Amino acid sequence: MSFIKPIKRMLLWELVRGHALTFFYMFKRKVTINYPYEKGPLSPRFRGEHALRRYPNGEERCIACKLCEAICPAQAITIEAEPRPDGSRRTTRYDIDMTKCIYCGLCQEACPVDAIVEGPNFEYATETHEELLFTKERLLANGDRWEAEIAANLAADSKYR
Repeated sequence: MSFIKPIKRMLLWELVRGHALTFFYMFKRKVTINYPYEKGPLSPRFRGEHALRRYPNGEERCIACKLCEAICPAQAITIEAEPRPDGSRRTTRYDIDMTKCIYCGLCQEACPVDAIVEGPNFEYATETHEELLFTKERLLANGDRWEAEIAANLAADSKYR
């Protein structure tokens, strides 16, 4: 048994095995994706760009309970609210400073009406700090843009909540 080790060293056995492995992988299906044009699957629990959702009738979901503002560990959320003539409360200002946000998902978990969610978008690079200060209008626009995917993700994750 002791003569096998020197023979393997002399024949560079590890190098031969490595080349054989590479040769066999040449004929297997490729696993690399061409990123900007092909995208891999995302988990329904992925936490990306924030969005404010609306009800199907077009009314915003946020009831200005301020639970998301209170639970945010980074204090990135600012909410101002006022009562409406019909007695309900709605937000007049809903801002998120994305440079402070740590994407923990606590705001989404605290919301009783699923108004604030972290959507599937992870491609939002900016050039200035001001572009990362999300206002209520931008958050609602994100919600409108990603509503179908957000609703599907929430439905897929509902049995675990």
